[in-house]
Amino acid sequence: MRTKFRNMSLQVKLTTISLMANLFVFFINIVLLAGINIMSRRIDTVYQANLQLNELSVSLNRVQDSMTEYLNAKTSDSLENYYRSTQIYSEQAAELSEAVTGRLLDRMEYSIRNMSDAYLAEVAQTIEAKRGRNVEKYRSHYEEATKLYGYISTYIYSLNNEQFKENSENYREMVSAFKGFEQGGNLILIAVIIVNALLILRLTANLISPLKVLAGRADEVGKGNFDLEPLQELSRDEVGVVTGAFNQMVISIQDYIRQIRESAETERQLKEKELMMEAHLKDAQLKYLQAQINPHFLFNTLNAGAQLAMMEGADRTYEYVQVMAEFFRYNVKKGSKTVTIGEEIELVDNYIYILNVRFSGDILYEKEIDSSLMNVHMPSMILQPIVENCVNHGIRDMMGEGRIRMKVYRQDDKACISIEDNGIGMSPEMIEGLMNGTPVSGTKKESNGIGMDNVIARLKLFVGDEDVIHIESEGEGKGSKFIMYLSTDSRETANV
Repeated sequence: MRTKFRNMSLQVKLTTISLMANLFVFFINIVLLAGINIMSRRIDTVYQANLQLNELSVSLNRVQDSMTEYLNAKTSDSLENYYRSTQIYSEQAAELSEAVTGRLLDRMEYSIRNMSDAYLAEVAQTIEAKRGRNVEKYRSHYEEATKLYGYISTYIYSLNNEQFKENSENYREMVSAFKGFEQGGNLILIAVIIVNALLILRLTANLISPLKVLAGRADEVGKGNFDLEPLQELSRDEVGVVTGAFNQMVISIQDYIRQIRESAETERQLKEKELMMEAHLKDAQLKYLQAQINPHFLFNTLNAGAQLAMMEGADRTYEYVQVMAEFFRYNVKKGSKTVTIGEEIELVDNYIYILNVRFSGDILYEKEIDSSLMNVHMPSMILQPIVENCVNHGIRDMMGEGRIRMKVYRQDDKACISIEDNGIGMSPEMIEGLMNGTPVSGTKKESNGIGMDNVIARLKLFVGDEDVIHIESEGEGKGSKFIMYLSTDSRETANV
């Protein structure tokens, strides 16, 4: 039998163990629930006699009331009520005991039943005398019926009290017995669960012990120890099959697996460290640069100022402050996330508007936008720093009107963005310094705290190509031009 069990499949073994355990617990639960149901039904019937007596008393009162109502009103409705209440009371009285025993309660029930028959007879004669207009006769029967009514009510009340006392004692005994049964049942159930758990643990331990041995050997192989003796195949189930396959694997590919694992692990660790260091470096740089201002505080402050200007009717001030708030809201909402070209252009629009308010419209801003490229993704805070660079280093100190022209167009499979100014231009040394992250000494730092070296580095990291931005200038006094190249299928796959 034991050998036959070992040769079964794992599914059959586990199903057998689970089925036996559940059937055992189910059988015990059925026994306990049957006992509880029996006790519950006995408890439910304890006060049934009191309920019957209460219903009998109510029916008696209805008979008396309906008789009195008919004697006073003598209507068909009152007569109908009388017949209905008499029928109900007669049926309930017939359920009382008619056996004469030594038990007080039985004797009282017997008396109530006999008095009820006499009472109903007197009531019927009272009604008949009333209908026959025999005043003396119906008064005599009425007084007798009323007297019997009082006797019956007193007996019912006394019987109800005695019955309640007896039922209360029975109820206490049943509740005590029920609690004892419940506690005993709980103890039995706990014992069954414990025994059941121990049996399942024993059976499953025997079942999975070969699997534990196999797992231990596999763990040793995973650590690089292939000098192992073949495992003994104790069964023909799935574990036995896996054990045989494992033995063959260890014998056939010891050196090969160890070399591949060591090589792959070394390469993975180096690549992981490299990527982690690069990601941490870029994240630290961007967070440091953006932390130089508190966009949350500025946005909230400007928003409050805009609301104040609107309430005071200063429309131009409200528009200016509102644009300022939207400008800083961009930092609050976007942070270091990837955005679209459209969102970046909107930031530049707000920035140019703010500058023209500050400097009386000295900057002419032109745009030529391919609307089909507005949803292409790019890093945040790229275009505005470049425009600010054009303003600060290109057109601020020049004579005449400054002009900035932005163009978004498609070139092959690339989305191109060019930002051009008519400012003082840049020398080849300045262009090389910007591209290499080593600005020429004497140039001013951008006011928003994000340098061109950071902009160029994040663009290269996002696109994955060094040739992602070009800076052109024909020389001093001839303006400068920044050209960026983005993939048209860019998606938000990096946090740069």
